[in-house]
This record gives sequence, C-alpha cells and structure tokens, in this order.
Amino acid sequence: MSVEIDPILERREREEQERKNKSLRTTMFALAGVAGVLALALGYIWYSKSSLVKDLNAEKEELTQQMIALKSDYDSLSTEYDTINSQLDSSREEVAQLIERIQKTEATNRSKMRQYEKELGTLRSIMKSYIVQIDSLNTLNHRLTAEAATARKEAAASRAANEELKGQVESLSGQVAAGSVLKARGLSVAAYNASDKTTDRSSRVVRLLATLSLVENELAPRGPVRVYIRVKDPEGILLTNSTQTSFKYNGQTMVASASREVDYEGKEVELSIYLNDIPAYQSGIYSVEAYTAQSFLGKTELLLR
Repeated sequence: MSVEIDPILERREREEQERKNKSLRTTMFALAGVAGVLALALGYIWYSKSSLVKDLNAEKEELTQQMIALKSDYDSLSTEYDTINSQLDSSREEVAQLIERIQKTEATNRSKMRQYEKELGTLRSIMKSYIVQIDSLNTLNHRLTAEAATARKEAAASRAANEELKGQVESLSGQVAAGSVLKARGLSVAAYNASDKTTDRSSRVVRLLATLSLVENELAPRGPVRVYIRVKDPEGILLTNSTQTSFKYNGQTMVASASREVDYEGKEVELSIYLNDIPAYQSGIYSVEAYTAQSFLGKTELLLR
C-alpha cells in the first residue's frame, strides 16, 4: 500500500528550506563583510603603529644626535681656570650619561624621551653660561695682562729711579757717615812719678796720663762717648791692670789698657785718661793708640830712659 505525499505540504517544506538557505547565505555574506572590515581595520592599525614607531625612532635618533653634538661642543670648551674646568668635567659626564640612557631607552617610552629633551635643554643653557663666563674671564685676563705689562714697565722705570735715588742717598749717607765720625787732636802721653811730677825715667814711673781733645762735629751723634787707650811696651806687649776692659772696633774685640766716658754734645771736649797699677816700666819706646767703638782717634809714642 503506497502513501501519497501532500503536494502542498511538500511545497511548503521546500519553500522553508529555501528560506533557511537564503538566510544562511545572507549571514555568511554579512560575516564575510565584517571579517573584511576587521581585516582592513587591523591593517590600518598595524600600519599606523608601524608608522608611529618609525617616527618615534626617528625622534630618538635626532635627540641622540643632538646630545652627541652637545657633547662635542662641551669637549671643545677649554679654559685656564681650574674651577670652571672642574664644572666642565662634571657637565661632560652628565652629557655622556644622558646619551647612554637615551640609547638604552625604547623610543616608544615618550615620557622618558620628553624628560631627556628637558635635560638636553638644561645642559645647553649651562653650556651657554660657561661660554659667557669664559669669554668674560678671557676679556678680563687680556685686560689684566695689558695692565700688568704697563705696571711692569712703570715698576721697571720706578726701580730705575729708585736705584738712582738709592745711589744718591747711599752717597749722601756715606758722606754723612764719614762726616759724623768722631775725630781727635792733640793726643799725647806723659809719665808721672810718685810725687805726681812728669819723668822720663822708667824706674820712677808709677802711672801714665794720655790727653786728647774730641774735636767739634755737628754731624756726630750726641750723648755719652767712651774713649779707650791701648798702651804697648817696647816689646809690643799690651799693658793692662785689674780694671782692664774690652770693646769692639770694626767687628773685632779689642782689649783696652784704660778708658773714660765723656758727654759729647758736638762741641770740642778735652779729656785725660790715667793708666795706673802697672808693676814696672822698662826703658824704650811706648806706643799709645786711642779709639772709640766707632773710630780710630790717633796714635802717639813715649820714650822712657
């Protein structure tokens, strides 16, 4: 027994299947369109990102080249001033470190790149201030050098004038010194016996008396002056007693037979110096010399029989 299919139902099923197929095709076309749009969008995003990275790398390279140029500018700076040289060395080290940091940083790290740009600007400003300082110091140094040269010329002229004046002063001082030396006249010596009378017999002599006059001299120093006598016997032996004294003359220490101090005020002064307490005298010629600490006053002789 065969089953008959309803033609209407069959037609409806066929139409429903066609509608489903058509909807499926529409969905597929829509999905294909969306996929195409997404592909285009992804392509655009990739292209944009690649272009941006390229631009950022170019900016990084430009920034690096600017830093290298700045380093070269710092290296070209030089000065004779230690303080500025020390500051330059410090800034050069900062530039070198900044170049190293830039090279190690990804170009896409924009915040770091902006920071490096600011540091670059700061280091440029610092370099300009160094240039201004160096130029100012060089200008000052040139001016001071010129002034020093002028001062040296003036000093040389002044020294020459001073040397000439010094020579004149020394000449005058020598003349004054020579003129201020005390001089004496009338140096003589006499022998006395126990009766305080002069004698020329050696066996009767008990003391000697030297007399002289310090002459007038307005240039000579005023004040106390000690006069020394040195008496030598015929054998050249210096006569001394318990009251002997010594003095320096021309840097040499000399022993005096006797001495006396007088007050000298530039006017002529007469004075006498006794030599006592000599045990014995012998016949012959005795020599007598008179001194002050500054000058030789004269020499005389005494003959005893």
